[in-house]
Amino acid sequence: MEQLMKNFFLFLSKNKFLTKMAKRYGLKFGAARFVAGEAIRQAVDVIKDLNHKGLVVTIDYLGEFVDNEREANEMADNCIDAIKAIGRERLNSQLSLKMTSMGMDISDELVLNNMRRILDAATENGVFVTIDMEDYSRCQKTIEIFKQLKSEYDNIGTVIQAYLYRTEKDMEDLNAYSPNLRLVKGAYKESPEVAFPLKKDVDENYKKIIKMHLLNGNYTAVATHDDSMIEYTKQVVKEHNIPKDQFEFQMLYGIRPERQLELVNEGYKMRVYVPYGTDWYGYFMRRLAERPANVAFVLKGVIGK
Repeated sequence: MEQLMKNFFLFLSKNKFLTKMAKRYGLKFGAARFVAGEAIRQAVDVIKDLNHKGLVVTIDYLGEFVDNEREANEMADNCIDAIKAIGRERLNSQLSLKMTSMGMDISDELVLNNMRRILDAATENGVFVTIDMEDYSRCQKTIEIFKQLKSEYDNIGTVIQAYLYRTEKDMEDLNAYSPNLRLVKGAYKESPEVAFPLKKDVDENYKKIIKMHLLNGNYTAVATHDDSMIEYTKQVVKEHNIPKDQFEFQMLYGIRPERQLELVNEGYKMRVYVPYGTDWYGYFMRRLAERPANVAFVLKGVIGK
């Protein structure tokens, strides 16, 4: 049943008609639990509150299905506005983005131009930028563009997904760049030809790449809500005397906030992924797909209205 629900919500996440309807009708039906509003001013208020509690943040202006140059440029402009807000308000926040929203599916020239505009603004405001990883079909292209931009900018990282067979080789290849990587299990529906179909295999590979990246001496963001993975990371850093300033934990806004604060109180850096914007539908559906408990949270919110 859990796998059926996951597949159902992942299928819905790719529906362009529902995405357009969601933009029209706003953050309803429980999405506000996971999305910090539709405008940057609302996100700033959320970030200030999180910072006050000792949490650091990465902010993401949501966008999916960008298929024209005008919209890609507008997405980049919104990212630059977010970076300026971080600098102006002196927020402890980074920026995350998807390169498809910057025009990666349209042309190399467009996506690189938008990324350089963003990274120039980020450099000026002291903001780190993480390139989110998307589905398997875009993995190689994302890594290639990351390598190119990493040779030009220091304030850039990317994401590696444990459920892909290719991941260990990708990390060996990226090690030459001393990369700052966010390590995740993976949230897209992929073929068993390219991804581990069984959770236990994904978990084992996740542990392998966490340890691998830490022992390589690179900055490691362990993005998980899984207590077993959190405890595994603690064990590795203790056994190998890895300093706390070489890694951090990351979780999503609205999911396990109490656990986030517990980690802060234990002395760990805890970063919250805070999305905002009108194009929230696909992100919201993937959050429902990840954990059945999220569906219960949403139903409670709808019934309580």
